[in-house]
Amino acid sequence: MINPEAKLAGNIFDKPAMASTREGFGKGVVEAGQTDERVVVLTADLAESTQAHHFQKAFPERFIQCGVAEQNMATVAAGMALYGKIPFFTSYAAFSPGRNWEQIRTTIGINNVPAVVCGMHAGVSVGPDGATHQALEDIALMRSIPHFTVISACDSEEGRKATIAAAKLGSPVYLRWGRDKSPVMTTSDTPFEIGKANVVWQARQGEALPCVAIFATGHLLYQALVAARQLEGEGVAVTVTNVHTIKPLDKETILREARAAGAVVTVEEHQIAGGFGGAIAELLAQECPLPIEFIGVHDKFGQSGEPKELIEHYGMGASHIVAAVEKVAARKK
Repeated sequence: MINPEAKLAGNIFDKPAMASTREGFGKGVVEAGQTDERVVVLTADLAESTQAHHFQKAFPERFIQCGVAEQNMATVAAGMALYGKIPFFTSYAAFSPGRNWEQIRTTIGINNVPAVVCGMHAGVSVGPDGATHQALEDIALMRSIPHFTVISACDSEEGRKATIAAAKLGSPVYLRWGRDKSPVMTTSDTPFEIGKANVVWQARQGEALPCVAIFATGHLLYQALVAARQLEGEGVAVTVTNVHTIKPLDKETILREARAAGAVVTVEEHQIAGGFGGAIAELLAQECPLPIEFIGVHDKFGQSGEPKELIEHYGMGASHIVAAVEKVAARKK
């Protein structure tokens, strides 16, 4: 059942509100700008696609259009951060950090300055744009850079909170965003803290300990919740944890849930290699090795298609999560 402490929206399975996670950025960065005049926004000729146009309208004097020059945009942002600004710079994740990773590493990571990289249109749910624009490697790229915090919000409301929190962090951040509208699961009352995972689904009181702990990041958390509800109807107890902060991981919560269950499934819209599941596996290998299955893209590029169609094609829908739970539970036995 939905964990009452998670304070999720009450109608997420019936008729959830729909909004893209990038819309949360558009709202959150305006709020951050209202609170702190040091906040500035840069974009690489993609103001509307990245939702940066909301900040442009609210604070035109603090908005910089860099043109199609992502490498230059990263270094400009680094320079502004070194002189006291809090820059958010936006583009498609395929281009930033995909095209300008070296500039991000050298000018932002090494200097440890509070610039925020905003990678939009991540994952196959970009849809018809196809493989060239479907960033499936960005988590791996960004979690490998020292000093960076990496966040993948589950919905637009959590994305709004993550943006505001990133402006206050005082160190480099990568924020990952989706294009397609997805269910809004959280509310203004739902807890959010950078580095703190939230258990959003738990076994019913009086039931045995869960047999599998599901850890999900990004909008696929919804698919994990749908899978958990189906499994509950079949008498299979699981927990679902929303891990919005991929780096640093909330080791305490993840290890507690993993140990209680004895088996794990990770869920992400990203390559399995080097991604969120890899981060979980690294932690478990050090602290409590146990069976694990990975939901994500298995060493393939994306392709054009409808977002829901692609999620299913690449094995990331609720039915695939159910199958992974059944598989890893059998391995545990």
